[in-house]
Amino acid sequence: MEGLIITDIIFNNQRGESSTLSNRTSSFLLQSYEGFGEVEAEIQDQKSPYQDGSRLVDTLLQNRPLTIGVLLQAETPRELSNLKQKLYRVFNPKLGEGVLRYERYEEVYEINAVPEGSPSILSGSQNSGPTFQKVLIELIAHDPYWREPQKVSRALRAYEGKFHFPVTFPVQFGLAGDSIDLSNEGHVPCSVTMDIQGPVTNPHIKNLTTGESMKINRALGHDEVLHIDTHPRHKRVEVYRNGDRISNAFGWLEQDYDMLQLEVGKNEIQYMADAGETDAIVAIGWRNLYIGV
Repeated sequence: MEGLIITDIIFNNQRGESSTLSNRTSSFLLQSYEGFGEVEAEIQDQKSPYQDGSRLVDTLLQNRPLTIGVLLQAETPRELSNLKQKLYRVFNPKLGEGVLRYERYEEVYEINAVPEGSPSILSGSQNSGPTFQKVLIELIAHDPYWREPQKVSRALRAYEGKFHFPVTFPVQFGLAGDSIDLSNEGHVPCSVTMDIQGPVTNPHIKNLTTGESMKINRALGHDEVLHIDTHPRHKRVEVYRNGDRISNAFGWLEQDYDMLQLEVGKNEIQYMADAGETDAIVAIGWRNLYIGV
């Protein structure tokens, strides 16, 4: 085992069942894996009449196929049969997307993937025997980006009250606004989640780096939280009271809003409000995305 780079691939299905494939000595010995780094891209271009060449419009990543080779090792034929049944149960395509976790060099990445079929049992004397069996597992990730399993989160305060009565001059009005630099260390821009805690009136969040802006034309009570998710696959704007979802809140957004993203690198984020209290904060979370691991 000396000098071996320990690699674990763990698949969790929607039933909460999991299987760990490892290159360490185990019942499910990881032998190969493909598609974890490379992913195909579709180049979209446009050509005008009499134009030499063409104009690049965009580049879109395709679905990510993933192939994993595993050697099942058992003490008895009965145990081998049980190992096969566990793989069939965990990698069941009827269950839909599961989470594939990749651990190597103390780095951990995850991706959503669905089995393209049941695990393939390889035939031939070199691939199978009474107590061993080689298996091929094929999955497809419709979202091709790997992500870090732990969300990065930072908090900003929108409003620091400074009113004092009776008013004397010079007067210091409410200090509205807080800003912070957030760093996207991934390969591509990423979506964010925002949890805005009341009490606050008309909160306004800006990415000063990209020019994107999102303003909520509503007052939140002290027991309310506005949850926003800007991921293009599951956009959400919802209000919660005492931890319970009470309504969809897309209608609270000012027209011409942007679903904020973090560009690769540093992003200066500003949080403001018309009124609020010192505990009126927004927690901004994101996961760095990677095109290969």
